[in-house]
Amino acid sequence: MATATKKTSKKKSGLKLQPLGDRVVVQREESEETTAGGIVLPDSAQDKPARGRVVSIGTGRLLDDGSRSEIQVKEGDRVIFSSYAGETFKVGDDELLLMREDDILAVIED
Repeated sequence: MATATKKTSKKKSGLKLQPLGDRVVVQREESEETTAGGIVLPDSAQDKPARGRVVSIGTGRLLDDGSRSEIQVKEGDRVIFSSYAGETFKVGDDELLLMREDDILAVIED
């Protein structure tokens, strides 16, 4: 029986993450620590940004005919996602989000 191999993310800790189905792992960007006027914000007052970088992608949604749909984002893409998207978890010092591809709203092109 042949098995499909998929690119996985290798973090500094040596941990490999492979999300399932149409799920995507995103590392949230750092929040702003100062306002435009130069006021320093404490951690409790900082909003969590709704943008980040894709770390790892799943194999795609399983369709009715048994095939898989292709995920529209790829590893390394900068994305904007909905504010309450996904589940937050920590790997070492990194805080990551596991979300469905549908929670991603746009890709930021540089």
